[in-house]
Amino acid sequence: MKNIPATKTNLLKVKKILSLTEEGYKLLDEKRKMLMLELVSIIDVIDKIREDSYNALREGYELVEKASVLMGKKKLEELSLSVNIKNEINISERGVMGVIVPVINFNSIDNPPYYSLSGVSLYVDEIIIKFKEVLRLFSQLAEKRITLLRISKELQKTIRKVNALEKIHIPFYRETLKYISDRLEEEARESFTMLKMIKKRREARESEGVK
Repeated sequence: MKNIPATKTNLLKVKKILSLTEEGYKLLDEKRKMLMLELVSIIDVIDKIREDSYNALREGYELVEKASVLMGKKKLEELSLSVNIKNEINISERGVMGVIVPVINFNSIDNPPYYSLSGVSLYVDEIIIKFKEVLRLFSQLAEKRITLLRISKELQKTIRKVNALEKIHIPFYRETLKYISDRLEEEARESFTMLKMIKKRREARESEGVK
C-alpha cells in the first residue's frame, strides 16, 4: 500500500474498485447459495432414481426367474434374440446458472410382434416392459450424475472466488482506502498547521512594522 500515492484520484479509483469488488462478492455469494440448493435437490433426485432403478432391476430379474421356471431358460434365451426393439439416446444441453449440463432423452422403438403367443408366458411381455423402464431410469441417472459432477465443480470454483474476495481482495482494498484517506487527512492537517504558522509569522512582522 505504501507504493500507492495518496492522491484524491487514487482515492476515487480505489473506492470504485472496492464497490465493484463488493458487488461481485454479493453476486458470487448468491450464486454459491443457489448452486448449493441445486446440488441438494439433484442429490435427492439421484437417490430417488437409484432406488427406483434398484427396484425395477430386482422386479425384472424376478420376472426372468418366473419365466425361466415356466418356459425353460433355453427357450427364454431364444425368445430374447427375436425381440426387435431399437433404443435411442438423444443428448442435448441446457444451462443451469452458467453451467452446461446434459439433457438425455431415452426412446424405445418397438417392432412387434416378436414371437407367437403360443407357449409363451405372459411374464415375457412384463420383462420387456420392465427392462425398458430400467433403461429409461439409467439414462435419467446418467443425466443427473453428470449434472451433479459439473455443478459440484462449478460450486467449488465459486466458493474459491468468494473466499478470495472475502478474505483477500476486499480487505486489501478497504485497507488501501483507509491508508489513502488517512494520508490525505494527515496532509490536510499538516497544510492547515503550516498555513496557520505562516499567517502568525506574517501578522507578527506586520505588527513589528507598525511599531
